[in-house]
Amino acid sequence: MPINKILVVDDSPTERHVMVELLTRNGYQVITAASGEEGIEKAKSEQPDLILMDVVMPGLNGYQATRTLTRDESTRNIPVIVCTSKGQETDKIWGLRQGAQEYLVKPVNGEELLAKIASL
Repeated sequence: MPINKILVVDDSPTERHVMVELLTRNGYQVITAASGEEGIEKAKSEQPDLILMDVVMPGLNGYQATRTLTRDESTRNIPVIVCTSKGQETDKIWGLRQGAQEYLVKPVNGEELLAKIASL
């Protein structure tokens, strides 16, 4: 399934802006959410082809949001790539155990992210 529409979930306006710029410049349609809760709502209403999920956010964190999305009937087939500053091996293992397809550590390398998206 080709990836066209990507949901970026990150509480940092700067990170969202950087991701939106990179993705739109490469031909993707991008929607954003500023929290885990908003990310879940938008994933259900917009049905994106891919979700890029931050972890450290107020309220519902990215691990919790990823777990919710990958276990919900309406969103379980949407791949999630975690993009976070949490770079410990245990963080990565935990993120993947929540259902994420990939785990990238910030600052995210644009070329690496685009390659991961292309490989899905």
